[in-house]
Amino acid sequence: MSPVIAPAALPSASTLAPVAVVQKAKPAPYGWTLYLVRSGDTLGAIADRRGTTTGVLVARNKLRHGGHQLAVGQRLWIPKSAGQARAEAAHARAVKAARAAAIRRATYVVRPGDTLSAIAARRGVSLAALLKANRLSTRSVLQVGQKVRIPGSSAASAKRPTSKATKARATSRTSTTRYRVRSGDTLGAIATRTRTPLNSVYAWNRLGPRSVIHPGQTIKVRGTVAVAAVARTSIYTVRSGDTLSGIAVRHHTTSAALLKANHLANANHLVVGQHLRVPVRRAATASSANTFAGRTYPSTTVNAASRNRSTLAHSRVPTRSQTRAMIVATARRHGVDPRLALAIGWQESGWNQRQVSVANAIGVMQVIPSSGQWASEMAGRRLNLLNTQDNITAGVVILRSLTRSASTLDQAIGGYYQGLYSVQHHGMYADTKGYVRAVKAHRARF
Repeated sequence: MSPVIAPAALPSASTLAPVAVVQKAKPAPYGWTLYLVRSGDTLGAIADRRGTTTGVLVARNKLRHGGHQLAVGQRLWIPKSAGQARAEAAHARAVKAARAAAIRRATYVVRPGDTLSAIAARRGVSLAALLKANRLSTRSVLQVGQKVRIPGSSAASAKRPTSKATKARATSRTSTTRYRVRSGDTLGAIATRTRTPLNSVYAWNRLGPRSVIHPGQTIKVRGTVAVAAVARTSIYTVRSGDTLSGIAVRHHTTSAALLKANHLANANHLVVGQHLRVPVRRAATASSANTFAGRTYPSTTVNAASRNRSTLAHSRVPTRSQTRAMIVATARRHGVDPRLALAIGWQESGWNQRQVSVANAIGVMQVIPSSGQWASEMAGRRLNLLNTQDNITAGVVILRSLTRSASTLDQAIGGYYQGLYSVQHHGMYADTKGYVRAVKAHRARF
C-alpha cells in the first residue's frame, strides 16, 4: 500500500463555498503538466506553489475526499508555470526556425546568369543529382525566380558502375578529414554540412542508415581542401563589357585572386558567358561560429556560450565514470529510469560537463538557461548549470516532466530534443526521429 500523507486541517464550509466560482476562471493560462506527489506534500502547498487553488486541483484531478489524502508517487495535473511555458515556447521557436532554415537550404532561387552546372558547383552536389531531383535535362532553360531543389547527396552518381582504374583515380583525388560529432548531429546533417555525399560517409566509416553516432565520435568526411574551395568561392558569369578588375571590385577581391582562382594567364582575355570562380570574403566563413543545426544565433547567446565554455575549461569536473554514477543516483532519486537518463546524457554530451554548444546548451545534459529556470522551479531551488550535479539534476527533472506528460517513451525522448509541444502538435521531424533511435540504442546498452 502506498504511504499516505497526513491530511491538512479540514477546511471550513466558507472555504469550500467559492470552489465552483474558481473553476469557471482560467486556472491554467499556460496549460497543464503532470506532478508526482512527494513525501510531505499537501494539496494546499502544491496549489500555493503553482498559484492556483485546492478547489481547482480537486476538480481537474477528480480527487475524492477533497484531496485531503494524497499518496506518495500519485500523479496530479497542475498548472504549468510561466517559466516552464516560456522555456517550451522558446524551444519550439528554435526548432521551427531550424526547420525553416533547413527548408531554405534545400531550395535555391535562380538568379540572373545562373546555370545548372554553376548551381550544382555552388551547392556541392553533382549536376546529375541536381537534374534528377528537379526532373530536368542539360537542355532545360532556367527562369529567374525559379525554385530548384537541392538534393541531399549525389546518390545517382554513386550508383553508376565504375572501372577499377576510375575508382583508383577517384581515390587519389579524394582526400578525407575527421569531423567530430556534436550534440544533435545526424549523418545526413554532417554530410550536408561538409558537402560530402552521404553514401561516401557510409562507405568511409563502415556505417549504414541505421547506425548510431554519439557526441565526441570522429567521422571521416571530404577533405578540408576540397570543402574550403567550394565554401570560399562563388560562380560569376561574364557579361558584355566586363573586365577582370571591374569584377574584382564588385566582389571585394583582387584581380590577382581571380587569376589564381581561375588559372588564368591573361587578365584581358574574357569571354561573354565564361564562368569565373570568385573568392568569397572570409567574413562569410567566420559566421559559421554562431550557426548550428541550420540556425544562426545572436551574438549575445554566442558570447554567453563562449564565457561558459571558458569557465568550464578552467574548472574541475568529474571523470566520465564519476559522471555516470551521478546520473544514475540522480535519476533514481527523482524516479526516472537511470538507463534513459544515461542515454540522454550520452547522446547530448558523451557525459562531458565541459560541453557547451553555440546555442549555450550547457554541460552533461545540454540544458539552455531558460530550461534551467524551468528545472529550478521543478527542483524547488536554483540550479547552477555550470555545476555538474546541478546540471544533471536539471536534465533529469526535465526528463521526468516529459515522461509524465508524454503519451509514449518515444514522444518523451523526442520532446527533450524538439520540444514536447512541437512533437505532439507537429509530429517528429526527421532529425528528431534519428535522435530518438540513437537514444534508445544507447539505453539498450546501459
